[in-house]
Amino acid sequence: MFERRDLSQPVADVREAHAPDAVVLECDRDFETLPPSQAEALGFAVDSLEPSSAPTAWLPDDAPELLRQYAGSEFTVGMPGDGSIVWTRQTVPPTVIVKPRVQGSPESFVDFLLAEALVELGLEVPEHFLGFFEEEYHDLDRAIPLGPNDTYQVAAALYDGWVGLHTRRVFAGWVSESESESGPASESKPKTESEPKPEPMPTSVQTRPELAAAWQDAGNRLEQRVSELPSAVARGETDFADATELACAAIKHDLELPAPFAALETDAYRDHGPEYAIKWAEKTFDALAEST
Repeated sequence: MFERRDLSQPVADVREAHAPDAVVLECDRDFETLPPSQAEALGFAVDSLEPSSAPTAWLPDDAPELLRQYAGSEFTVGMPGDGSIVWTRQTVPPTVIVKPRVQGSPESFVDFLLAEALVELGLEVPEHFLGFFEEEYHDLDRAIPLGPNDTYQVAAALYDGWVGLHTRRVFAGWVSESESESGPASESKPKTESEPKPEPMPTSVQTRPELAAAWQDAGNRLEQRVSELPSAVARGETDFADATELACAAIKHDLELPAPFAALETDAYRDHGPEYAIKWAEKTFDALAEST
């Protein structure tokens, strides 16, 4: 079911720099969440399995069943919203899994997705938004007057945006000086104690032009859709959860976000994480209620 994936040299270099122990595998079937019996097949590709769990007290009463399964004792890999490539630290060594859905995508884009997963592993961010919000997921649930599935989607998006505030500093370091004139600029913001594992600011030695080009190209493809989000929501063409997901996905590409999402592209969110996200949700939905 799983077999080793050959890596291009740029991706192999990123693995060496950020997650040298990680195993990169291809899965022969697509999935959102691997059934425990299939997930356990990872044991043949790694040294050992270390299933994680979370207190059920973190979950609202109406939490989606898959989220309850993830928090439980069963070995669960992958959740809705994870995309084409998923990583986990529930194996030793940690694992990156490429889903069959990447077939047909440009190889440069797949390389970027692989590199992104390896960078996230190196930053030691939580594996899922539940590990980000923890017991504060109750507060987020109360702040979002939507159903449990939409609340899940917004929570996953907010976590993705927070991770993007960290990873984009690395991605920007891949851009050479000549390329940076036409792409997102590298941030030079101080490290704080509340951030994940310290990540050295990129230097010229770490420039990776192929991956930088894929990062910038993916951002360019999102730019117009992101700029049109307010009008799309106003016309009812995009609901709030989908809009949040798109806006937060753009953060890693260093794109300018429209209100109310621009408040998420800040040092304050990077530094304060869940507390800031919950305040943002409260203020945003209060403003939406006043405008209707």
